[in-house]
Amino acid sequence: MFAKRLKELRTERKLSQTDLATILNISNRTISMYETGNSEPSADILAKLSIYFGVTTDYLIGITNSRN
Repeated sequence: MFAKRLKELRTERKLSQTDLATILNISNRTISMYETGNSEPSADILAKLSIYFGVTTDYLIGITNSRN
């Protein structure tokens, strides 16, 4: 669920994987791995994503369908 939601939020903001990687100060390969489900973010990165996109971490990881 995380992979799908991350890609959805990123594309809604019209960001490339490179754009998001720059914002988070991580590699675009890491973003790619998140979006394909081959890697999971650390708690720190999950929190940064939550803040940046204005959604809860529960939404990002699929516990709830409510964004806030």
